[in-house]
Order: sequence, then C-alpha cells, then structure tokens
Amino acid sequence: MIVDLPDTTTSKLSKALVTIREDGGAVALGRVLTLVISTRLGAEEEAIEAANEASREHPMRVIVLSTEADGEPSSVGDRLDAQIRVGGDAGASEVVILRAYGAVADNEESLVTGLLLPDAPVVAWWPGEAPERVSTSPIGRIAQRRITDASAAADTHAALRGRAENYAPGDTDFAWTRLTLWRAQLAAVLDQPPYEPVTAIEVSGASDSPSTELLAAWLQLQLQVTVTHELSMAHGSSGIHGVRLTRASGNVVLERPVPDIATLIQPGQPTHDLSLPRRSLRDCLAEELRTLDPDVLYGQVITEGLPGLGQPVTLRARAN
Repeated sequence: MIVDLPDTTTSKLSKALVTIREDGGAVALGRVLTLVISTRLGAEEEAIEAANEASREHPMRVIVLSTEADGEPSSVGDRLDAQIRVGGDAGASEVVILRAYGAVADNEESLVTGLLLPDAPVVAWWPGEAPERVSTSPIGRIAQRRITDASAAADTHAALRGRAENYAPGDTDFAWTRLTLWRAQLAAVLDQPPYEPVTAIEVSGASDSPSTELLAAWLQLQLQVTVTHELSMAHGSSGIHGVRLTRASGNVVLERPVPDIATLIQPGQPTHDLSLPRRSLRDCLAEELRTLDPDVLYGQVITEGLPGLGQPVTLRARAN
C-alpha cells in the first residue's frame, strides 16, 4: 500500500502513520531499528529497493530524506511532500519518504526525529555524496551507526582520505564492506601450510576503486609488510583486480580477470576458479545492519593503515 501526502507536515505524517497502523494492524511490531537514508531528489529508488530487500533479514522502519542539490533554487518553493509505503511495497519494513524543498530542508534533524521508532537504534546511510564529517552532521548526530559509500563520490580516493581524517567510532563505508569476501579468501589461504611469512604484497584494482586502497591498507596493517598497489583503467572488470602474496615457496595469486569469477593460484596446487562477485547494495547493507557496535577493525584500517600506505603505482591501461 502506498499513501501520498503532498504539501504536508511531520505532524500530519505522524498521524497518518498511526491511522495506517490502526487500520492495518500493528505494523511497527518487530521493528528492530530505524534506517535513515539521506539522498538527493530523484535518487531514492535504488536505495529503497536495497533497504526493502535487507529488511527481510532486519525488519525496520526506513525513513528516506530527499533534498535538492546544494545551491540549486527550489523548483516548488518551501514545502514537504511525503509518501508512506507498507505491505508488499515495503518488504518487511515500512518506508516513509520525505521530499523536502527550499527552507524546509534546512533542518534535517527535526524532519526525522519525530518519526524515529521509540527505544530503537538508529542507522544513517548516505548512498551518494556524504557530509565531510558524518558524525557531526544533522542526521549523523542521532545515529549509532553511520554508513557512507566512497565509491559514489566524484573523487573516490579523496573521499576515502576524508573518511580517514574525520573518522569517529560508528562510521563505516561500503568500500570496506565490499572487501569481506576478499578478506575471507585471503585469510583462508594464509591459514593453510606452509605457513611461511609473506615478504611482499601487490594489490591491483580499477582507478575508481576505493576498496583497492582499503584492501592494501588492511594487508599492510595485518601482515606488517609494505604493500605496492596499482590503480589502473579497468577492462572487463571493475573494483579489485587481484592480489599477489610473495613467499619463499612461491607466489600466491588471487585475481579476478572477469566479473564475478576469481582465479586462485598457489605453488604445488591446482588452479582454482572461485565465485567472487562484486557485492550488491543489498548485501552490503544487510551486513552492516547485523551489528550496531563500532567496527573496530575498520577504524584501525582507515585511521592507521590507510595513512601509512604509499602512493599507488602510476595509472596505466590494463591489458585485456
């Protein structure tokens, strides 16, 4: 069910939610958190779809706050349009969409506060461009966890460095969440014989992949070995291209030459093809919602590992 409330107020919206709850049953029961999505007008649907899918694992109330781009004059004056989605149109969640125009959008915190579930944790997510310091932003101040995505920024690597400079416990980024499968596979390789120390590491990835830098920073921090990382123009595969670990017995190579499939090469063992797809927004969001405690390892990697990482190898075209 979808209920449109054009040119409304947060008070009228709250009353409409109560009416829907009374008419359709206690739809708020079982909600474990409130997810606040801060985005731009017209860019809401992809984030809502990911939240709806993730809500099947984490039932929640989703509040989407959409505003006009900074510096753009309001096309409709000062007003608030709202929409409520419940039932089949909202997965296992209830979705409240706030489209704020003009001066109405100036106080984001007040628009959202009255719609939060009582006594439930709050998670904030910026699917696109995020504030420079998310922990002190109007939405970030009310959230226990704050999720950004450096890959959505115009300059992905500058955005990642900004996350490092302004990090606060509770911050996380999808550039880190996308590394889960890579980190698990590399850890599994190093947990097998011959247990030799790694003497050199090379990491390569697309020029617009902040995850490549985070993977290099994680490996350098954990193995205490200087990492060489190469950022190149992607042909056939975006994101991370591969990792090479040098040991006395030979090189361990995990590379992804084509989307979704990686090849693992180890000395004295047959070559293995592994499923290593790029993770969807739904997968990343669901993983981040599984724990509301600060991600201590991400904090170490972003504040200690990333600043200690050397400059990437000069960009070049990657061969087919």
